[in-house]
Amino acid sequence: MPRSLAHALLLATLLLASDAAFSEVTTPEPLPAPVAGERIGSITLRVREIFDTSQPGENKALYRLANRLHIDTRENALRAQLLFTEGDLYSPRVAEETERALRRLRYIREPRVRVVGRHDGLVDLEVSASDTWTLSPGLSYGRKGGANSTSIEFDDYNVLGTGKRLSIGAHNDVDRSSKSLLWIDPNVFGTRWTTNASYSDNDDGNSTALEIERPFYSFDTRWTAGVSMFDDDGVQHRYSLGKRADAYRREERDADLHFGTSHGWDDGWVRRFTAGLRFDEKKFSDAPGLAPSAILPVDHTFAYPYAGLEFIQDDFATETNVDQIERTEDFQFGRRFMVELGYADSAFGSDTSATLLRATASRGWRLRDHHKLFFGAGLTGRLEDGAARDTIYSASARYFWRTSQNTLFYASLTGDFGHALDLDDDLLLGGDNGLRGYPLRYQAGSSRALLTLEQRFYTNWYPFRLFHVGGAVFADVGRSFGRSAIDVPNLGTLRDVGFGLRVANSRSALANVLHLDVAFPLDGDSSIQNIQFLVGTKRSF
Repeated sequence: MPRSLAHALLLATLLLASDAAFSEVTTPEPLPAPVAGERIGSITLRVREIFDTSQPGENKALYRLANRLHIDTRENALRAQLLFTEGDLYSPRVAEETERALRRLRYIREPRVRVVGRHDGLVDLEVSASDTWTLSPGLSYGRKGGANSTSIEFDDYNVLGTGKRLSIGAHNDVDRSSKSLLWIDPNVFGTRWTTNASYSDNDDGNSTALEIERPFYSFDTRWTAGVSMFDDDGVQHRYSLGKRADAYRREERDADLHFGTSHGWDDGWVRRFTAGLRFDEKKFSDAPGLAPSAILPVDHTFAYPYAGLEFIQDDFATETNVDQIERTEDFQFGRRFMVELGYADSAFGSDTSATLLRATASRGWRLRDHHKLFFGAGLTGRLEDGAARDTIYSASARYFWRTSQNTLFYASLTGDFGHALDLDDDLLLGGDNGLRGYPLRYQAGSSRALLTLEQRFYTNWYPFRLFHVGGAVFADVGRSFGRSAIDVPNLGTLRDVGFGLRVANSRSALANVLHLDVAFPLDGDSSIQNIQFLVGTKRSF
């Protein structure tokens, strides 16, 4: 790892704690200020149809048919997500937080909370949003890193208008073929409890996951509790220069039981404490029907109690045409810190005594003249016999510069630096994780760094009033450092350039951005094609 790069990322992390690193601009105009003692009177919920047929461009037979076929979101599904109710003290802060929570829902778009009346010490509120098309049956195709992926699925993000998600599908990618089932319920029986259950039957094994939780759903939530279980087995492939070089079978079982408390929002900050019990077991063996692995990872079982603290500063802003196209996006500028510490020992069922650490930190700055900067850092690892093991330090910086009303310059720098990594924890770099001109999993090592530069274009073209269209010109520079588990040849710094089309469906619950990219690798070995074509969907530009 170059020392200068490590120093730069360390400096970025230290800036997270600084209040005066950059000057900030004011936030957007807030909701009307409360009057002492004012309480919420009526709450009107208004969910508009997918297409507004009062608009000439949307009053078409096909759009009217879509409105009729779509099952409208039920009022109780939306009401269950509100952070206030009739009789509560009126708070613009809580109303704005409610908008942010509603924007995270996939089955509505552009939610808004606004004051529609004030009388007799009461404030009447209206919560409005537009429905989205939530049923997604059909065939999908993707290509990245020179590998194709296909799927046939039935996916509904708003089953019968209840806000619950059901997905049934068959998938095929470079790793495996699978049949999957997914169920997500964000408000079990109208409560704040959530469930997330999934099952996947793969050609190399199967995977089962279940999570039941009452999360910290707002800044004023006073407690959380939950349990999760995960069981997975399958074949893990190792890659060298984008080609399969080794494989082994991995069996993984995880379980977690936790409880947390908070005093809620206090003078712009939220402080949370969480404690729990965690079980983490991994077993490795040679994969049936494949050549024995050159080197197998070591089995381990960690069972341990843990405790964590989290601090969140309430400072958010909204903007459009940044990571999405013509959708309101939330950006957190406030500081956020989390640290979690656990101790594994044979008394709890572990096969090794170890202290386990996990920590994250992030914050953002509003710079002058339409510039924004965000930093993040993380640390995971454990201490065994007085030595650090399987430790990864991560840092990232994201920079946005609004160059005009319809253009934006974006830059990101990320780095992951490992120490004494377990043999199943190689850090990979290739076409599937940011280095778009190269095969997937092209490079591997104990550390990696990636720089991305992108000029984004947002057009006013709105074909069929269904799609927003944009484009990008980009360059990526990346490198792996250190030895990998199977000694992948290190080709040094790799660069690519390219351009692409971005298409966002404005009416779909997927809220994805379709990427159609053409990338040109500038380095690498002779086996790489001179042009890489990439097709895929992401949640961002």
